[in-house]
Amino acid sequence: MSANGLVIAVPRGALFEETLDWLDGLGIRTDEVRSNDRKLVFGDVGLITMRPSDVPTYVAAGAADLGVTGKDVLMEQTDAAVAGAGRDVYELRDLGFGRCTMVIATREGPDPAAEALRRLGVIRVATKYPRVATRYFEDTGRQAEIIEVKGSVELAPLTGLVEAIVDLTATGTTLRENHLVIREEIAECTARLIANPVAHKLKAGPIDELLERARAI
Repeated sequence: MSANGLVIAVPRGALFEETLDWLDGLGIRTDEVRSNDRKLVFGDVGLITMRPSDVPTYVAAGAADLGVTGKDVLMEQTDAAVAGAGRDVYELRDLGFGRCTMVIATREGPDPAAEALRRLGVIRVATKYPRVATRYFEDTGRQAEIIEVKGSVELAPLTGLVEAIVDLTATGTTLRENHLVIREEIAECTARLIANPVAHKLKAGPIDELLERARAI
């Protein structure tokens, strides 16, 4: 079965397999997607694949009608994410899989972030989510110097670059292996189904049908 004329953006990476399983449950064929790592557009079934962080961009621009991405991506890309709206997208459904937690973590032992705040009045924080981190520390009344990093965030406190990190964790294993501990939990993040606002109106029938099938499973 196709996606009934809808184009759906599928995230590669950690959410990939579970997204395809979810689509299978809706009756949308994913066998070709699973068997081809290089192909990006699967027109016969209305699926396109990309990095999770690109999904809101394609959906917002109308290149895809629907998409699946993590709540962490939506939180980072728009200030309005908590209100249910993404980066010019609608957040339609919490899909429940890909569950992770956005946390603040520091080195083991006495909390270096709390000590820095007490002595200096500011905390240095490394993260791949600078907007999320900035909002959180502002909302909790603490001054933080946010340093955006692209690679392994865990390295930053180990080398003395920062006192704390804001990162996403599923099991906490990587943190423990690097002698880091969770100090605070910011948000629980799962995979979300998002829609282009125009498509949500013009293709209401197929989208409602898909959502009905989703509720059934």
